[in-house]
Amino acid sequence: MAVVDIVNSAGEKVSEIDLNDEIYNVPVKSSVLHQVVNMQLAGKRAGSASVKHRSDVRGSQRKLFRQKGTGRARRGNIKSPLLRGGGVVFGPDTKSWAYKVPKKVRRQALKMALSSKLQDDAILVLDNLEFEEIKTRAIVDITGSLNVENALIVVDKQDEKLELSSRNVPHIKVLRCEGLNVYDILKYKKLVLLEGSVKGIEGRLLS
Repeated sequence: MAVVDIVNSAGEKVSEIDLNDEIYNVPVKSSVLHQVVNMQLAGKRAGSASVKHRSDVRGSQRKLFRQKGTGRARRGNIKSPLLRGGGVVFGPDTKSWAYKVPKKVRRQALKMALSSKLQDDAILVLDNLEFEEIKTRAIVDITGSLNVENALIVVDKQDEKLELSSRNVPHIKVLRCEGLNVYDILKYKKLVLLEGSVKGIEGRLLS
C-alpha cells in the first residue's frame, strides 16, 4: 500500500495514511479514461436546439388562393416553408447525446484516474476542513498555505459552509465522495482528499 502524509490546513504533517493498492495502484489506460470522459461530456450536451416545422406553426389550413388562373405560383396554406413565418424544413430538433458505457468500465476508469493522480504526486490528504462561517477568504487562505491553486476537494459528507465558501474561488471545486467522477479528477491539477473521504471512496469502489 502507498503511504501518504496527512497534513493540516497549515500544510504541516500530522500523521500518515495507507491508500489501497486496488484503487490507487491500478495500471492506467488512456483509452478507457478517454471513453468515460467522452461519455460524461456527451451527457452534458444540451441538445436543446430546435425549430418549428410546418406542423408546429400556428395558422390556418386554408389554401391561400386557387390553384389555377392567377398567374402566380401554386400555394398551399400559410404555414408553407416558402413563406415568411412558415415552418422550417430541415432545422434541428431536440435530442439527447447521452449514452452509457458498462458499469465495470466506469468503475475501473475511476480507479485509473485516482491512480494517475497518485503517480503524478498530485494527491493531498487533509485531516480536517471545517469553517465557522461562510467566508470565501477562509478557503483562499487555506489553499494558499497548502500551495494549491487548482484543485478538486473531496469531502465525505455535505458541508454547506465549505461548499458556499469555495464556489466563487476560481479553479477550486468541492465535491462529495459519492459524486466523484473521472472528468473532474482529470480536470484539476491537485486532488485534495479529506481523511474521511478516503474511507468513503474505498467503500464505494471496493463494495
